[in-house]
Amino acid sequence: MDRQVKGEFEVSATPQGMLDLGGEAQTRHVRFDKRFRGPLEATAVVHMLAVGTAVEGSAAYVAIERIEGTLDGRRGSFVTQHNGTLERGAPSLSLTVVPDSGDGELVGLRGRIAIDIVDGRHFYTFDYSLPAE
Repeated sequence: MDRQVKGEFEVSATPQGMLDLGGEAQTRHVRFDKRFRGPLEATAVVHMLAVGTAVEGSAAYVAIERIEGTLDGRRGSFVTQHNGTLERGAPSLSLTVVPDSGDGELVGLRGRIAIDIVDGRHFYTFDYSLPAE
């Protein structure tokens, strides 16, 4: 990745209910609406599935997110894939741009996004590359 941008985002959650995984297992389905500020000026819709375990501090989630707006002044949209785990309190997150999901001026976008939550505020670091113009 040859570029990096940082900024802040706001997020609101809307529970969508539980989904049956078979047996007695269930997963929680939540919709998130996001507003990014900074070099990424965009809105997003995220659908997340999350599951906890019987062990305190262990859980996992997967999500698909569509982001639409401008990235460093280039307009378009793209999709990201989230894969997060919490292993006995130790978090791990992989958040990547889905290959070939960019449109408009973001065709060919590749990248990874890191999320940090500090004092209840959400921050992003987006490492990305775009084809040469």
